[in-house]
Amino acid sequence: MALDIQMKSVLDAMAAANNPAFHTLTPDEARRLAAARPQPGQAEPVAKVEDRKIPSSSGDIPIRIYTPAGVPPFGVLVYFHGGGWVIGDIAMTDQPCRLLANASGCMVISVEYRLAPEHKFPAAPEDCYTATKWVFDNAMRLNVDPMRIAVGGTSAGATLAAAVALMARDRREPHIAYQLLIYPATTTELTTASHSQFAKDNYYILSRADMEWFWGHYLAHDEDRSNPYACPAHAKSLTRLPPAFVITAEYDPLRDEGEAYAVRLSQEGVSTILKRYDGVTHGFFGMPGLLERAKVAIGDAAQALRNAIGT
Repeated sequence: MALDIQMKSVLDAMAAANNPAFHTLTPDEARRLAAARPQPGQAEPVAKVEDRKIPSSSGDIPIRIYTPAGVPPFGVLVYFHGGGWVIGDIAMTDQPCRLLANASGCMVISVEYRLAPEHKFPAAPEDCYTATKWVFDNAMRLNVDPMRIAVGGTSAGATLAAAVALMARDRREPHIAYQLLIYPATTTELTTASHSQFAKDNYYILSRADMEWFWGHYLAHDEDRSNPYACPAHAKSLTRLPPAFVITAEYDPLRDEGEAYAVRLSQEGVSTILKRYDGVTHGFFGMPGLLERAKVAIGDAAQALRNAIGT
């Protein structure tokens, strides 16, 4: 399918701005560039939004809690932002979290995990696991149902959500009821057809060079490339994992590995919905102020959450 008209307009504007590619920058420069990009659209009101910090053995973990209107206890989505484990924070994912909370009727708790290269793997998944376990342990105080906890995120955040689901299964706690995986990175082997087709330059937002840069900053050792908590595609088994909704984008180098992960989940007995959104690129889910396709995808994700962990 041809590029969505709105998506092409976004890509053309980004190309005209001629910003440097992430892989040509230092991590601090990349973070400043990402933070400076405008987030078009109004922040949708939510019944309650609260910033807090979760204690952990490695220092406090910032979170943002979005509580929708409704009667508790709520189902809850523990959400992890994207950014290649190197950039990003809870502020940059504020718009989709608000929309997800309102449309799903579930609480959304966005987690600001430690970033690489200052904190290499496994810092990020351990932070995300700690935050999810904290939600489970404090469910009564949060007015959420501990048996209706989902994990989710975009890109690197989706990878972390998949890792937390694996960690919770392997460690036998906490209970995870659902996974929302939005264009996850699942392996460092950047050899799929979609990588060849869309990762040659930065027009489609994410290039192979960017992915190599992200993985290089994130992983401390070569053996981490086969660790399933870093690369979920390398898990020996995906059995006994929670049901999943996997979202991919047609013009995304991560498309094929995300779809392969969804197929494998299904083959190993995990109830899985896979949906590809045509005409859009990596990152589209976070652009509801610019793209109707983003609003549709957020609505679909919210409905999946409502069906899985709603009241």
